[in-house]
Amino acid sequence: MLQHHELSAAVGAAIASAQEAGALPLFDIPNVLVERPRETTFGDYATAVALQLARPARMAPPAIAEIIAAHLRLPDYVGEVNVVKPGFINFRLAPEWVQTVPDYILDPAGDYGRVDLGLGPRKAQVECVSANPTGPITLGRTRGGVIGDTLHRVLEAAGYDVTLEYYYNDAGRQMTMLGESVKARYLQALGIPAELKEDHYQGDYITDLALELVDEHGDALVEMPIDTFAEFARGRISQQQKETLARIGIVFDVYFREQSLYETGALERTLEGLRENGYIYEQDGAQWFRTTEFGDDKDRVVVKADGEPTYRLPDIAYHWNKAQRGFDLVVDIFGPDHHATAPQVLMGVRALGYDSRFVHTLLHQIVNLVRGGQPVKMSTRRGLFVTLDELVDEVGADPIRYFMISRSANSPIDFDLDLAVEHSDKNPVYYIQNAHVRCAGIFRKWAEAGRAEDADADADLSLLVHEREQAFLRKALELGDVLEMIATTYEPHRLAFYAYDLAALFHQAYEECRVLHSDVPEPLRLARLRFYRAAKAAFARVLDLMGMSAPDIM
Repeated sequence: MLQHHELSAAVGAAIASAQEAGALPLFDIPNVLVERPRETTFGDYATAVALQLARPARMAPPAIAEIIAAHLRLPDYVGEVNVVKPGFINFRLAPEWVQTVPDYILDPAGDYGRVDLGLGPRKAQVECVSANPTGPITLGRTRGGVIGDTLHRVLEAAGYDVTLEYYYNDAGRQMTMLGESVKARYLQALGIPAELKEDHYQGDYITDLALELVDEHGDALVEMPIDTFAEFARGRISQQQKETLARIGIVFDVYFREQSLYETGALERTLEGLRENGYIYEQDGAQWFRTTEFGDDKDRVVVKADGEPTYRLPDIAYHWNKAQRGFDLVVDIFGPDHHATAPQVLMGVRALGYDSRFVHTLLHQIVNLVRGGQPVKMSTRRGLFVTLDELVDEVGADPIRYFMISRSANSPIDFDLDLAVEHSDKNPVYYIQNAHVRCAGIFRKWAEAGRAEDADADADLSLLVHEREQAFLRKALELGDVLEMIATTYEPHRLAFYAYDLAALFHQAYEECRVLHSDVPEPLRLARLRFYRAAKAAFARVLDLMGMSAPDIM
């Protein structure tokens, strides 16, 4: 139910009609943008197209707007059209049409919480988290995971066939260091002298892995190579990471191992493809990629003189694989440390003959933990980083999901631990979820009174005339616009903002629009019951899109 597309077409048709009638001169009709105004007092939708047409029409914008308004053929859901200076055309939805929104939301065959972008069947991939399988999921990686999973949910609501993917960097020097670290701790646990070097992994989780090997194998692995320890640690850590992410509702469709690029020969094919296309040259024994031909400030090494690939080559091979899988859209979600390197990978995709515009790279900023207004480290056992498991244990999954998308990815987040666990309206998580709880409470009391569950199915919705009811229903209708915006701009923080605004309007309605009080007439009671049933469904949908629970009791 995206009215703005229909209104855009109606305005365009009105301009053409005015030209045919001679009220406007002939000129190319631009794409008409109809959007929600910042101030709802102006209306539900607005367009500034008359300001765009001032030069080609050689007329004042207010006059153009009046002519367009006079030639409009409006759909029945528009109740009012106004022209205001300096030339805006504002549209207000008809109140009697807004009254039917509860049935639209509750229609099991309807499309509330879904949006048709008019693109047809499309495949998308969202890559996020992609933490190395060398340690627990940290706080820093969590933000990318929540952003990615929220985008995954929204893109599915927009009709995409979405693959949520985790790229395991399980090749190269880091895996050797992981194996060396675990073996050193294993030998130490057996009383055999072994050195844990400064660049080895130091966390207590390494000791835990080593002790597990001692329990299972005793000293039988003393002579085993480093690869044995690395593979064991990779498997255990990978499984722990999956279990940790599942605690906040993130479950991946594909786990893509970097090592597979080596095992299948994809790395060699990538290098050879770049060479055949004229983008590889040798200098000082190393293989160089001519990134300067794509606007880079200097060429980049992809294979070092010792024959070891740099991180760029497997990353290019992986993205070549994405291109070959036929995704119409790929969203890569990385931390700020990928600012310089991500463009070089896309240069590799172009060098291999693909248009890299199907890849959108989203870089997010850091998360700072705060308690009592001061920065805090949660981990006393590990000491070096904050893990997602620790955060879930302290505040739960829902606050993590919400706060990680509560600001634009371009902005750092201060995660307030005190606020996250507070059960008051100061906590936006509580504030939003409490709207669903209040709805559930109404229906719980209704059932306790022995009333029929479906008594409101044929309620007279024309009785929903209260300004608070109307305001909430108008806001509930905006969900489709919000989802369309996120699906095209990749900005999931808009959903967090929307959920909070929707809750604010709901709580106002809840305080003023009583339903179970004895002085409420039965017809109005049933209409409002339908209203709250729709509100409950709307919050359940919005919370689900954010990967959060919709509790009935808190």
